Amino acid sequence: MSEPSAQELEPDARAYDRRLLRRLVGYLRPYRPQVALALVLLFVGAGLELAGPYLTKVALDRAIPDGDARLLGWLVAAYAGSLVLGFLAEYADTLLTTWLGQRVMFDMRAEVFTHLQRLSLRYFDRNPVGRLMTRVTNDVEQLNEAFSSGLVTVFGDVFTLIFILGMMLQLNWRLALVTFTVLPLVAVATFVFRGLIRTAYRDIRVRLARINAFMQEQVSGMRVVQLFGRQEPTLRRFKQINDDHLQAHLRSITYYALFFPTIEVLTAVALALILWYGGGETIQGTMTLGVVAAFLQYTRRFFRPIQDLSEKYNILQGAMAASERIFELLDTTPEVADDADPLRLPVPGRGEIEFRDVWFRYDDDGEWVLRGVSFVARPGERVAIVGATGAGKSTIISLLMRFYDTTRGEVLFDGVPVRRVPMAELRARVSLVLQDVFLFSQDVSSNIRLGAAEISDEQVRAAAARVGADRVVQRLPGGYDQPLGERGLSLSVGERQLVSFARALAFDPQVLVLDEATSSVDSELEAQIQEALDELMRGRTSLVIAHRLSTVVSADQILVLHQGEVRERGTHAELLRRGGLYARLYELQFIRQSAAGDAAAD
Repeated sequence: MSEPSAQELEPDARAYDRRLLRRLVGYLRPYRPQVALALVLLFVGAGLELAGPYLTKVALDRAIPDGDARLLGWLVAAYAGSLVLGFLAEYADTLLTTWLGQRVMFDMRAEVFTHLQRLSLRYFDRNPVGRLMTRVTNDVEQLNEAFSSGLVTVFGDVFTLIFILGMMLQLNWRLALVTFTVLPLVAVATFVFRGLIRTAYRDIRVRLARINAFMQEQVSGMRVVQLFGRQEPTLRRFKQINDDHLQAHLRSITYYALFFPTIEVLTAVALALILWYGGGETIQGTMTLGVVAAFLQYTRRFFRPIQDLSEKYNILQGAMAASERIFELLDTTPEVADDADPLRLPVPGRGEIEFRDVWFRYDDDGEWVLRGVSFVARPGERVAIVGATGAGKSTIISLLMRFYDTTRGEVLFDGVPVRRVPMAELRARVSLVLQDVFLFSQDVSSNIRLGAAEISDEQVRAAAARVGADRVVQRLPGGYDQPLGERGLSLSVGERQLVSFARALAFDPQVLVLDEATSSVDSELEAQIQEALDELMRGRTSLVIAHRLSTVVSADQILVLHQGEVRERGTHAELLRRGGLYARLYELQFIRQSAAGDAAAD
């Protein structure tokens, strides 16, 4: 069995149970009236637990010996009434506590999802999607169980124990003390069980997160798995992870299988003690038969809440572990956040971009990705950024969009440092088109407007028409209402790219950013898109990151990046005349394209 990694191990929550519990209870504050009603119902239900055994005592000690049929009838009716009232109280309380659990789960899941949307991209770089999905689904569901079956209902068991204890002491304190001699053994069994089941639950949660992370990764990469025939090795690895999860579950089942029979044995010992001591006292005439019968029933009802409390303790411990993971996520501060004293961009704005001696690295002790990058993209200017893979081209875009903040230096938008500009305001001025297009499973219109109510259907269609995406949409059975499936896989790569262009156009940005946007499009579509983009970029500041140098020949300025530095800058013609790095890159691409063309002709 593989051991969890340090990253997967859950912190021991025992030292923080009180703090975590207070924080969890805070989610019940909006529902104080419902919680109060639930506690009243639990109190009433616990009180009704006393009725049956006491009525039995009265029947055996008075009604039956005295031959009082009328009293016996009233006792039977009262017994039946207590059962009905107990049923109604438990029914109402179950509905109410389940409702509370669902409401809290709804609130918490919305809070977690909202917080995830605010976190910086660096957080998602470091945390697998499957693990985050476990937080939003399984961990929140664990808390739902705690609120539905633990935090509130535990008071019902406590009330029941207190009431029964008081009643037993009131009826006969000597017989009560004899009955309670087994409680130390119950305490030892419960203590051992809690420790074992706590470890088992932690192992289950860790391995469940591991299964989710593995499943998400493998399903996302299924094409690669099938392409390289890695189904069998992948299945073996999944079986190993799944077996770890199974073994953790089996351990917890084993602990339950030992604990509950142990409590039943101790209950039987307590009943035997009642029969031995109480029977002897009854024979001697110092105790009535009704008291013994009541004690037998009370004892049964006394040990049942102990079992429930042990199980609810484990539910609460599972909730502690789940809440610690959820609160750790909620307490994660976004590395990129809005400034406390923000600056506003000028209105309507010009769309000027300036990088001023920008240095950047992803980790404090990592290598520099950008080294002293400086340039200005003036309003309406087309600036192309080229270079080998890993030169830092896409990082420039990430810094402009504030997906990350610069390590040193400044990025300015219309003369305002982007660090000081609210991210929503900054990103509203820019449209970004990536090489790896992400489309949602919704329809075409929804993928273009992305929920922006201010973008009308006419604007959606106009944007699609300007980039030629309308011809793609017209071929779909449902047109603009056609769902595209997960990640838009019902469309080809080129068609998805056209939809992403329409999305960028629909938001009418001041600045257009194209990150390798035409690298996945064939030559015929590229010509069509380039024609639309030329029209779009007129009068608009444009940053174009391109691998195909043929797409940037008309740029006003070309920046050549090499190992994070701007080595050359100028127009296409100027850079070719210079005969430097750009000229060599262009020559190599031209030779490859010529060779590919000759091969196709042959």
